[in-house]
Amino acid sequence: MGFVSRRATIHARYVSPEAYIYGPTVVGRDSFIDAAVIGYPTRQKILKGFSSPDEVSEGARIGESVIIRSGAVIYENVEIGDGCEFGHNVLVRELSRIGRGVRIGTQAIIEREVKIGDRAWIQSMVYIPNGTVIEEDVFIGPNAVITNDKYPPSKRLAPVVIRRGAVIGANSTLVAGVEIGEGAVVAAGAVVTRDVPPGVVVAGVPARVIGRAEDYARKKAAYEQST
Repeated sequence: MGFVSRRATIHARYVSPEAYIYGPTVVGRDSFIDAAVIGYPTRQKILKGFSSPDEVSEGARIGESVIIRSGAVIYENVEIGDGCEFGHNVLVRELSRIGRGVRIGTQAIIEREVKIGDRAWIQSMVYIPNGTVIEEDVFIGPNAVITNDKYPPSKRLAPVVIRRGAVIGANSTLVAGVEIGEGAVVAAGAVVTRDVPPGVVVAGVPARVIGRAEDYARKKAAYEQST
């Protein structure tokens, strides 16, 4: 059976009896919490030792109308905005901030201190490392990998920044330190090794500019209207 801390404040419409909710976690109204873990303590606390995760957890903040499916693990000091939806087995590490209306697919991994803007759509099995910044309305396709270490393993990290409205294709790789410009499109399978200007389409290994995002949008609209 699960566990709900006496320090938690729960307004959810449903919490699974197999959920584990630690510390002073707050869950907003009309949220749905399946067999997930919320408020999981950090690695440092685990290494230090404790008798119960609940005694050391600082809890998480879950907004209203959030759906968290089974197998998800949300660490302490995570903030999740209203209307977010999580697939199964999603991991979100400590100090990450997720905006409103964000969708995160099954088995996506979000490491610590990540910032995700409103309405971003992150599909299944995407990897997002420490410090990544993803702005509003970004789409990231399945199996995309973001990195933050140019010379691994090093002590100096270089987080990626993805500006609002950008599209990141399936199986693409964003190398540490790059910035994807507003409204830019990264094609499936591309390896991005340098900054991508706003409003362009890049493809290939290494990725190079092959067109304009406005042309991509026209092709997309025509494809959607075709039978």
